[in-house]
Amino acid sequence: MRAVQVSEPGGALELVERAVPEPGRGEVLVRVQACGVCGGDSAIKDGHFPGVTYPRVPGHEIAGMVAALGDDVREWEVGQRVGVGWFGGNCGHCRPCRHGEPMSCENMGIPGITIDGGYADYVVVRHNALALIPDELAAEDAAPLMCAGLTTYNALRRTGANGGDLVAVLGVGGLGHLGIQFASKLGFDTVAIARGRQKEQLARELGARNYIDSTAQDPAEELARLGGAKVILATVTSAAAMAAVAGGLGIRGSLMVLGASMEPLKVPPAMLIPGSKSISGHASGTSGDSEDTLDFSVLAGVRPVIETRPLEQAAEAYERMTSGEARFRMVLTTGA
Repeated sequence: MRAVQVSEPGGALELVERAVPEPGRGEVLVRVQACGVCGGDSAIKDGHFPGVTYPRVPGHEIAGMVAALGDDVREWEVGQRVGVGWFGGNCGHCRPCRHGEPMSCENMGIPGITIDGGYADYVVVRHNALALIPDELAAEDAAPLMCAGLTTYNALRRTGANGGDLVAVLGVGGLGHLGIQFASKLGFDTVAIARGRQKEQLARELGARNYIDSTAQDPAEELARLGGAKVILATVTSAAAMAAVAGGLGIRGSLMVLGASMEPLKVPPAMLIPGSKSISGHASGTSGDSEDTLDFSVLAGVRPVIETRPLEQAAEAYERMTSGEARFRMVLTTGA
């Protein structure tokens, strides 16, 4: 099979030939049809994830078909359309699993990070990592929903916000353009925040009722003028941009951080006390959460805005993603 691997931290994405892997006990072989290129892939590309062995095949936004079953796999059938995200299946016996926290499983493999991922013709994953893809979703659309879609939808539905509440989405990019759609379809009074006016029309087409240009307006003041946000979904990676909007939280409002950054988030603690405001992060979700995301996307008509490239152009697709030129998710296709 073809695979695109990184041989060492900071190394190039290189197309190689490998033997098709065989699924072991409790595992499934998936024939990859599409794989999203995500910012999280930089963890393996640039060597930011501790304890990773190389070479490694990136990719954790996988859509494909069941090609073969390992021993003791009974709930899946060859030919079923399935997706795999960051959640690589939980062990069921570690302390987090036994306390109902499978996303914090101590033995969870992460596709494309700690185990080989979807920049390939085939991938092997645990049986409980799979999510069923509805017939109404093309593989190219389903792939980004396995991470970017799942992360935004799952975070929004667990915030405690109710229909009609003011929800702001910081950033109109790979995560943000999906966050806006989900927020609108969930019935929130949706505000999009971005730099400049270039993305205003798109944001409104995606479902934003209001738009804030953070280069011309104080986003915190504008959110306060609108009544204060119940939720600010921070999809950008800039800690400074997050800090600039935090003052726009309403009573019991929450700044929900999705954009991964190692920058310190400089928010005065005293600002959080009046109105009992909070700052929190949110991990993506389990395979069950992925199925919920895919089903809701079909129900509500949510789709990612994508650009596709064949597998052999993975390096070009990755560069387009990291440069910010992609509109808005890059997806690799295998031709399967």
